[in-house]
Amino acid sequence: MKLCRFQPLVFQTPPSRKETSVRPEILLGRIEQDSVRQLEGDLFSGWSPTERIWPLSEVKFLPPSAPSKIVCVGRNYREHAAELGNEVPAEPLIFLKPPSAILAPEEAIVLPAISKRVDYEGEIAVIIGRTCSKLGRTENPLSYIAGVTCLNDVTARDLQKSDGQWTRGKGFDTFCPFGPVLETELNLAEATIETYVNGKKKQSSCAAEMIFSVDVIICWISNVMTLVPGDVIATGTPSGIAPLAPGDVVEVVVGGVGTLRNPVVAESD
Repeated sequence: MKLCRFQPLVFQTPPSRKETSVRPEILLGRIEQDSVRQLEGDLFSGWSPTERIWPLSEVKFLPPSAPSKIVCVGRNYREHAAELGNEVPAEPLIFLKPPSAILAPEEAIVLPAISKRVDYEGEIAVIIGRTCSKLGRTENPLSYIAGVTCLNDVTARDLQKSDGQWTRGKGFDTFCPFGPVLETELNLAEATIETYVNGKKKQSSCAAEMIFSVDVIICWISNVMTLVPGDVIATGTPSGIAPLAPGDVVEVVVGGVGTLRNPVVAESD
């Protein structure tokens, strides 16, 4: 089942100055073939369907959650670690991206002028569905997942290397596109990940190739910080990273979930 957060596309004359301060309402939905059925309630604590149906052509997808934090796993594919000249970590290597980096599907990734190399990193991401803290060996970490989505861990590679830590290189505004939907029934053991730039395949792998599986990752993170509903975990990127340029279109595809598509622009644009 595919769930989403969305806003209706309203075709009308430009709003008056007074109306520009009114933000469009954020709605919840369930994908039903070529339409979205509007939902009432909360994606994580309980919802019910309504009679309102929107054609897909009339909605704008938003990131499927509003997380308090985005926890990312670095170097979780052997070939990716090797392509950057890094050793495989002995334990999950985690870092954070700020919520201010979140970007909706179809919105533009902005390449900051201060960086000379900004890379795409397509990833399988999971969204937490219930509060999760200090999980023990007898608990099932996968039971805390609400669903799976696509994520692009956009990275200013030169700044990441020069800083020695990753906050700046990973944290620019627009550097965390994710969505477009939350798939609640995907078998993570069979999940695949591909990244395309201008229609050309650049990355291709699967969850089975991860060094640390999703259940290990969730348990590890829960013993560092409490995860709450809506929090996002990005599980790492496979090999095949490369720089983005203004005018590019990057697509992250998770099999069974969908396609996260974003154009790329320079900061001056």
